[in-house]
Amino acid sequence: MPEALDYRLPSRATPMPSAAGLRFSFEFFPPASPLAEERFWRALRELEQFDPPYVSVTYGAGGTTQERTLRAVRRILDETSLAPAAHLTCVGASKSEIQRIAEGYWADGVRHVVALRGDPPKDSPDFTPHAEGYAFAADLVAGLRQVADFEISVAAYPEVHPQARSADADLDNLKRKLDAGATRAITQFFFDPDDFLRFVDRARAAGITAPIVPGILPIVNFKRTLEIAATCKAAVPSWLCALFEGVQDQPEVRDPVAVSVAADLCRYLVARGVEDFHFYTLNRADLTAAVCRLLLCEAFVANDLHGHAPVAARAAG
Repeated sequence: MPEALDYRLPSRATPMPSAAGLRFSFEFFPPASPLAEERFWRALRELEQFDPPYVSVTYGAGGTTQERTLRAVRRILDETSLAPAAHLTCVGASKSEIQRIAEGYWADGVRHVVALRGDPPKDSPDFTPHAEGYAFAADLVAGLRQVADFEISVAAYPEVHPQARSADADLDNLKRKLDAGATRAITQFFFDPDDFLRFVDRARAAGITAPIVPGILPIVNFKRTLEIAATCKAAVPSWLCALFEGVQDQPEVRDPVAVSVAADLCRYLVARGVEDFHFYTLNRADLTAAVCRLLLCEAFVANDLHGHAPVAARAAG
């Protein structure tokens, strides 16, 4: 059997050049075991070379990984050149508890928070606000603005939040979060780039001017991806199912397919003026690194052929 292709890139002290005008940020989840911790830090180091403006660290459902999130964020600050964006949710915490966490973040040097309503605990299908907490992400954003001058990212849903009453109601909620003081929106992952572009058009028509960054999920495990997509109501096209059919146990086939799918999605968006991408890494660097490198190399070649103007800027103009 041929060896599986290895897309991992060695850790580099010098960041990849950014003349292409493209910027990549990355999401990680806090490790739960010594083996997972080793993988987490290896992935973080391998993606550090792309000089991300920030790397986000998630909370688990119901805020269950809070202590691990805090520990990971502090270690990123202490041991790397990266700027962590710490997730913070409304779930299971009072306003005073959230204020204490936020004040601790600021004291530690964290300047960026991803503010989310959050998912309920696994044994509770519906979100119930803490009796003394925040009911909505917009309220959380406003509360964080009272603590310190954080950069605040919030979530957006190109295919509509699964609990929203309608697409218009969902867009109104996004606007409330941004009007409360959020800096940007990062979207849920999607597989049809036109869903993202139509969503941005609708947001601009509604008066939203803040950056909207597409969330990109390189597919590590297709079965798991289907489960996540069903939870968040992200459409999975039939052609994607056909591509991954029968290859889950063939990494030498599966991984290049995953890279190609994610890279093609990003290429389509770059050609329409998108410059910023947020990758959901699932703590695995190889697929994401391959996609980023492909995009950068293609952009550098295009810049050389067309007078060095950043490729995304040319597409937008």
